[in-house]
Amino acid sequence: MKNIVAVTACPTGIAHTYMAADLLRKGAQKLGIHIRVETQGAMGIENQLTPQDIAQADLVLIVSDIEIEQTARFHGKTISTASIESALTDADQVLQDCLPLC
Repeated sequence: MKNIVAVTACPTGIAHTYMAADLLRKGAQKLGIHIRVETQGAMGIENQLTPQDIAQADLVLIVSDIEIEQTARFHGKTISTASIESALTDADQVLQDCLPLC
């Protein structure tokens, strides 16, 4: 099973950040992917990825239209990026697109 960690963030950090996270979780479940999603929204960083989460991940998926916080912790990992809109439109496709990188 592929293991992905993801970070979602949008400019206002309210609805779209959390909607994208939820859609990624649902899509991952359908595709048989283990995913852990951190949100960076109006409330700050929630469900923060641990160093162990990151170390065990096959891929880091950044779904954001803004700069995310604490990017240095992903140094040395394979990173894929997508826009918030793409995750809201078709989270399954976002996940499928990044699988070849795992």
